[in-house]
Amino acid sequence: MHLLVRERQGVEAQEVAEDLGHAPADIVFLSFSDSDLLAVERGWDRLEPGDATLRAVTLGRLRHPMSIDLYVEQTIAGARCVVVRLLGGLEYWRYGAEEVLACCERHGLALAFLAGDGRDDARLAEWSRIGAAYHARLEGFFREGGDANIDAALSLMLHLAGRGADDGRLPQALPPCGPYRALGDIDGGDAGFRACVVFYRASLLAADMAAIDALGDALAAAGATVDMVYVASPKAEACARWLSARLEAFRPDIVLNATFFATRGEGICASPLDVAGCPVLQVLLPTSTRPAWADSARGLSQSDLAMQVVLPELDGRLNAGAISFKTETAPGHPARHEPDPDGIARVVARARSWARLGQLAPSARRVGIVLSDYPGAGDDGTSGQAAHAVGLDGFASVASIVGLLAGAGYATGDAAGRSVRDWADGLGGTATSATVSLAAYRTMFDALPIAFRQAVETAWGGPEDDPALREGFFHHRAVKTGGLVVAVQPDRGQAQDRKASYHDADLPPRHAYVAFYLWLRSACALDAMVHLGAHGTLEWLPGKAVALSDACAPEVLCGNVPVIYPFIINNPGEAAAAKRRLGAVMIGHMTPPVRQAGLHGDLADLERLIDEYAAADGLDRRRGALLRADILTRAADLGVLDESGPPSGTDEDECLARLDAYLCDVKDLQIRDGLHVFGRPAPFAGELVHGIAAQFGLPPDDVERAIARSGEAEAHALLDALDGHFIEPGPAGAPTRGRADVLPTGRNLYTIDPRAVPTRAACELARAQAALLLQRHLQEQGEPLRRIVIDLWGSASLRTGGEDLALALLLMGVEPEWDRASGRVTGIAIMPLAVLDRPRVDVTLRISGLFRDAFPAQIGLFDQAVRAVAAREEDAAWNTLAASVRGMDEGDRDAALTRIFGAAPGTYGAGVESALMRGDWDARGDLAARYLDASGWAYGGGREGTAVRDAFAARLADSDAILHVQDHAEIDILESPDIAAHWGGLAAAAESLGAAPALWHGDTSRVGAPRLRA
Repeated sequence: MHLLVRERQGVEAQEVAEDLGHAPADIVFLSFSDSDLLAVERGWDRLEPGDATLRAVTLGRLRHPMSIDLYVEQTIAGARCVVVRLLGGLEYWRYGAEEVLACCERHGLALAFLAGDGRDDARLAEWSRIGAAYHARLEGFFREGGDANIDAALSLMLHLAGRGADDGRLPQALPPCGPYRALGDIDGGDAGFRACVVFYRASLLAADMAAIDALGDALAAAGATVDMVYVASPKAEACARWLSARLEAFRPDIVLNATFFATRGEGICASPLDVAGCPVLQVLLPTSTRPAWADSARGLSQSDLAMQVVLPELDGRLNAGAISFKTETAPGHPARHEPDPDGIARVVARARSWARLGQLAPSARRVGIVLSDYPGAGDDGTSGQAAHAVGLDGFASVASIVGLLAGAGYATGDAAGRSVRDWADGLGGTATSATVSLAAYRTMFDALPIAFRQAVETAWGGPEDDPALREGFFHHRAVKTGGLVVAVQPDRGQAQDRKASYHDADLPPRHAYVAFYLWLRSACALDAMVHLGAHGTLEWLPGKAVALSDACAPEVLCGNVPVIYPFIINNPGEAAAAKRRLGAVMIGHMTPPVRQAGLHGDLADLERLIDEYAAADGLDRRRGALLRADILTRAADLGVLDESGPPSGTDEDECLARLDAYLCDVKDLQIRDGLHVFGRPAPFAGELVHGIAAQFGLPPDDVERAIARSGEAEAHALLDALDGHFIEPGPAGAPTRGRADVLPTGRNLYTIDPRAVPTRAACELARAQAALLLQRHLQEQGEPLRRIVIDLWGSASLRTGGEDLALALLLMGVEPEWDRASGRVTGIAIMPLAVLDRPRVDVTLRISGLFRDAFPAQIGLFDQAVRAVAAREEDAAWNTLAASVRGMDEGDRDAALTRIFGAAPGTYGAGVESALMRGDWDARGDLAARYLDASGWAYGGGREGTAVRDAFAARLADSDAILHVQDHAEIDILESPDIAAHWGGLAAAAESLGAAPALWHGDTSRVGAPRLRA
């Protein structure tokens, strides 16, 4: 019997190794939570333990295996008692737990693994090396918390370390939740607004309250009545009941939440915070220092992004910004939260604005509707698509929304009487409305943060040079009537560079753009801003990806104005960018109707000839031969014979078979047919119902009801958001892919937990696609697939749970591993060749800018997989990747293993969009060069965007195939310029390098039935 061993690596192998240099101590206490560590250090100070020693260390600095090995050897081995408190169970520090356990067993040390989240975990008790009664007491002491329990826990640790007697104390139960401070007249009704601040009990027990206290004081200074309450966890049943009752009695206008993660999930369908019925602002408490945050383009670490931003979005919370940063400490030591006055001021201003919405009568609210002006397809690149929004009829949606507002009592002036054509005529032309005088603009501009002003002036000079300034006034496309403003967002840069600058994260906005938003905020004094449809440019301006500073452009221009953003339901990636950078409520709207493409004109005639040939074949050979020749001639003239993919020299029967299959495939394609109107019933809903129900086996009546409710749900969500009410959260995804859970629309969009990508389901679906790719290449080339470049997009990964990333791993012979309880990815397993039974594929990823920003952990995971596969001692015929770097020295090997490429940090796109739009290119090679220049930046392995154009070119030149996957049918391949830019850019670049890889377009819109088109 032979045992086949899978090589396994945990995600901790991605971290950077460091030596903390800590001397041994009698007691070593390890935890991911600074609150734990601070509480233990305070307890030790009270205990006065004589010459006994304690070391309290954050596990966040002990993730890399080498760091763990050093710490075990230098510190743990010299201890007497080791206590490790883990968040998420053993899988989140498995290598460390194994090494600490082995060391303690070798040296006979007392060891306790404790659950950091208060849940019972039998495995932690099994791995501990103390008596069960001792373990239960330690668990209880830390679960309950408080000075008395921490003191008792330390006393017990001293006993286990042989440095004292056991006094036998048992855990004392403390309230898991309760009131902390009340500021203002809680029972009165004269306050400006009522705010509830919710925070963790652990912060209170660790006396780490400076930031929370500062927030409460600032709210009170702004005129709020403030109720500050603590909870052990909002998911705990007792805490949830108490918190719900407290909120119901207090009836706040706004909730500011400082707890992390999501309450929903694991059988919990609602958060206790929902009871308030008002917006819930998620305040951020980053675990980085202020200087580290200031230097970071992302703004938050991976773990902070997941725990404090992504997961709270599942509960419908709105990102409000950071109120504190950690103090500077020695490596491995705990740090306190230091209040950030600027951040607190911005959070309070945002809270006051959302609370004000709920207090104002509709007739008194001033609302702005902002339409985008997406780059058009004009030869000069300057034409726009006023009111363009993906899948949405912009002007018809304006008319729909104005009707809703008028019906709800808003002061809409004469807007309600305008037709769709009126809106198009009034806003679709040139800018004619004088909005801001140069003098007024200078006054407002001078009050903006100096760093922002300097960036704008460096890029654009003075405001008097802006072409939108005429006769002393900035001019914009805007209609102001009653309390309503409807306006088209101006160009953020030069008109002739509209396409290139649309997503440019380095280019500051020009003065006319700045003037537009200052006019909306100041002169129009908007109470709320509705950004209509996917998508405008505000959320793509320079600044941090999340946890913005006061100098980040979206923060400067949007300020504290509440943003409500109707957004297409199937674009979670770009919705997430707007949600996190603008603090917006993202109201999902229905996708446009889709229909089967069918065959028309010459293709329909060709299909009829094939049917006629099939009927004649075997009955009249002479007629059949004539029909066959006619079919192939016509197909060749139309260009579809080549598109059907027969290799050179294929006989006529095989060509006919391929042509027939190609026409059937084209006929079955789903294509867009029209646009959705926000707040209105979906057109052609019957066809959509039939398509979803039939393809995915869902009850047609259920699908029909969900789609029928969507228009009304969108309308209600918009009005409720403007009323300052809580908007129910809902997932984003493509309905045509069977995502019935995204229906009805009209909910506050959220994405998925990035720590679970790729999901188990995504991995299973990717298996079928991997098999199809490998089989197709073997059939057409007569040899196994060796090297492939995959065009990997962030939005698709969010929609599918990471199917494309799973495909890349599977092709290499690598599978993700997941935590059984949470579903989060914990590492990888490399399949033995005997199990894989085929050569490994050397996979290169060209990632989108959105993938780079949203999935840093997945970039690390794939890089880890590449290095693990490259390190295996396998024959070159079975492992091309390992053979390519065998014998290299460390530096050359590290460079040669780069397999993740994309745009430069902070930039987006493929580098060819502007040239394609404006036509300023002479040959295909020009586009290829631009694509290579824009895409040759390396990621993974400690690289955060290193310029390596030649390395990317080498990977592309050496590839056997290039793959782009389209995961849903709600957009046409010929409709999206992005597909042409990315996939076409790859093809042009490969050709310019003398390579001729197979160009494959994957279609996974039908779940479980992938297709591959050449």
